[in-house]
Amino acid sequence: MRMERNTYMKLYFDNYPKGRSMSRLLLAALLVFGASVAWAQSPDFHAMLARLDEQSSFTGQDYSARLRMVSEDPEEGAEVRSARTFRRDDDDAFVILFTEPEDQLGQGYLMVDENLWFYDPISRKFTHTSLKENLQGTDAKNSDLGQSNLAGDYKVASSRQGKLGSFDVWILDLEATNNEAVYPFKRVSISVNNELLLKSEDYSLSKRLLRTAYYTSYVKASGSCVADKILFVDALVPGKKTQFGMTEISVAPLPDSVFTKAYIERVNR
Repeated sequence: MRMERNTYMKLYFDNYPKGRSMSRLLLAALLVFGASVAWAQSPDFHAMLARLDEQSSFTGQDYSARLRMVSEDPEEGAEVRSARTFRRDDDDAFVILFTEPEDQLGQGYLMVDENLWFYDPISRKFTHTSLKENLQGTDAKNSDLGQSNLAGDYKVASSRQGKLGSFDVWILDLEATNNEAVYPFKRVSISVNNELLLKSEDYSLSKRLLRTAYYTSYVKASGSCVADKILFVDALVPGKKTQFGMTEISVAPLPDSVFTKAYIERVNR
């Protein structure tokens, strides 16, 4: 039960032993006052997650961009991939169509009706897959291309203020509230200044660090904030990482047909 500051102070003064130094009494009272002020100023962190989700969403409009992925693997070397991405957050739908390298040309993903499909133009078949799977062998997950849902998938277990480089941040430890969450545990660093996500550490069920994502740049797009540069670092394989770069960002309306299997099949003919 929370007590008002004046109630704390009254209880302290009423029970204060006679003959003790009033300076110590004053110090104690000031400490109580400071603690109550800190409580009053503590943010609603779940609401903060909801605002973070909202400012990166495209409610009422579509989104498209060109995606460039540069992967580095200490054993397999570097590889560059390019794709076109399309999102319609009102329907929780997205499409990814790969344009390079040549052996992945025409491959794609379609998220629709809470189902994620992978399309192989060689077999001309759609295969059901998961948001939890890695995107084409990179350090990104399929979910990284969709709509953020931190407030829906996680609760805040603990919080503190800290620093990320020169940025003041809120550091929140998150626990998944459902089995749909990609990671059971996350630790996110959110800018105190503008509430943008700057860093995410993703953990297994045993709380082993699996991946760290750095959101190094944002751009405005019709009132929303898009992370146009993201670095995903594999915590299990030293030196393995993937750099995301978004360009040609647009919020122009897209035809309904884009978010269908028929569209992905048609662009591959």
